[in-house]
Amino acid sequence: MTADHPSPPSPAAVPTAAPGRAPAAAPERRRTAYGKETWKEISFLLLNLPAALVGFVYAVTSVLVGVALSVTVIGLPLLAAGLAGARGIGRSERARARGLLGVDVAEPSPLPRGGGGLPWLWARLKDPVGWRAQLYGLIRLPWGVVTFAVTLVSLVALWPVLPFIARGLAAADRGMVRGLLSPSDELERRIAELESDRGVVVDTAAADLRRIERDLHDGAQARLVALAMGLGLAKEKLHEDPEAAAAMVAEAHGEVKLALQELRDLARGIHPAVLTDRGLGAALSSLAGRCTVPATVAVDLAERPAEAIEGIAYFTVSELLQNVSKHARARTASVEVWRTEDRLLLQVRDDGRGGARLDGAGTGLAGLAERLGAVDGLLVVDSPEGGPTVVTAELPWRGRAAA
Repeated sequence: MTADHPSPPSPAAVPTAAPGRAPAAAPERRRTAYGKETWKEISFLLLNLPAALVGFVYAVTSVLVGVALSVTVIGLPLLAAGLAGARGIGRSERARARGLLGVDVAEPSPLPRGGGGLPWLWARLKDPVGWRAQLYGLIRLPWGVVTFAVTLVSLVALWPVLPFIARGLAAADRGMVRGLLSPSDELERRIAELESDRGVVVDTAAADLRRIERDLHDGAQARLVALAMGLGLAKEKLHEDPEAAAAMVAEAHGEVKLALQELRDLARGIHPAVLTDRGLGAALSSLAGRCTVPATVAVDLAERPAEAIEGIAYFTVSELLQNVSKHARARTASVEVWRTEDRLLLQVRDDGRGGARLDGAGTGLAGLAERLGAVDGLLVVDSPEGGPTVVTAELPWRGRAAA
């Protein structure tokens, strides 16, 4: 099926976005010449010299001793320990810059613990955070002397222009801290995101396993136990009262049908056969047919996505249509699916009462946004009071591997 697909709402028009997205920056407050920020910068500049002396002595000593003794057994371990200690100096400098300059630099990911022997040594010797902290300590000494001297002279003789001098020198310090003491940009941020997303995936998988176990225990398993007991009683009555036994067998036959239906429903909740056999279009049409609100489906995909992405898309639409059925009070709904470059987009609309929010109670949208975020997806909700509601989900596109 093909339909004209509206573009997903632009960020400027979206009232509610997935958690973790940075809000718009507030306008910067005007600062006075000799305000609190200026005195903090002056304090930072005056402390540069003692901090630089400590960092320079540590960097020179640890690197030179480690390199000089590298021909011995203890050389490389000393160098590795020096790099690990440099991380501590970098941490203290980030804290000083955070407190006095307002530079919010994220902490780098910790080095892996354990492993012992060569893995432990190699992880520390190739640590870019430690080497950049050592470089920071080496180049800071001349800069610390300059900033200390200029700031001290300005305090005595250049009082009228001191705020401007302090601001310029502090700006250079902010650049050094961001350039040498910040995490390894995208790689570090990606590691932190993956660690967080892994927790979401594990929690979601555990919740799904508990749901499947509960559904089996309360539904099909209980019905099969009752069926086994009924057949046992029918077997005992088979010779004594054939008519009663026949009635019990007929009742057991009905229980078998109900158990099979429950197992089919459970399997559909895990991964529907129609999705595997016929793809996303047929599976979403089946979902729309079971929705209590009349819903149309339009899928415009030249090829099928990877099985994992296809499954996530199916269950995303399933949950959104359940929300429409339970909460929207809508008369109609629609589902559209299309691909834009390397993204798979899903859009579910309804003409209900609106007011859906990611932080709203009872809709499950926040949990859905977390699950999509765990696979580099995004959920955007546009739902003003009075409706209509438009929920757009984005997923990374991955093609299906050739059989």
